[in-house]
Amino acid sequence: MYTQTVALRDVSCHAYHGFYPEEQLIGGIFMVDVEVTFTPSNDTENLAKTVNYEVLNHIVLQEMKQTQKLLETVVKNMLAAVKESYPFILTAKVGIRKMNPPMPGQIGHSFVELSYSAL
Repeated sequence: MYTQTVALRDVSCHAYHGFYPEEQLIGGIFMVDVEVTFTPSNDTENLAKTVNYEVLNHIVLQEMKQTQKLLETVVKNMLAAVKESYPFILTAKVGIRKMNPPMPGQIGHSFVELSYSAL
């Protein structure tokens, strides 16, 4: 069996996710990755028979607009929207990096990822 992967990497968003009130006021930069796999169709020129990464991007941007306290909630909502849009996917993975989180020390990013598998 063949599988096909469609992914978006490093979707950059300014958003207001964070547990602390000041994070929800100031916001920060987040980088989102989305990856799905599925069994490819023989009709490789038909957008309806594949995963459209424009739809994935729309899901990411819509969910990033919905302020949440925890990134776990954001990735869970994104993953649910991807599964709803593409019920035929075999696997999906959504990860969010919070760039330079407001903590002591020099931290490049924090990271939360959630995976789904129909296998």
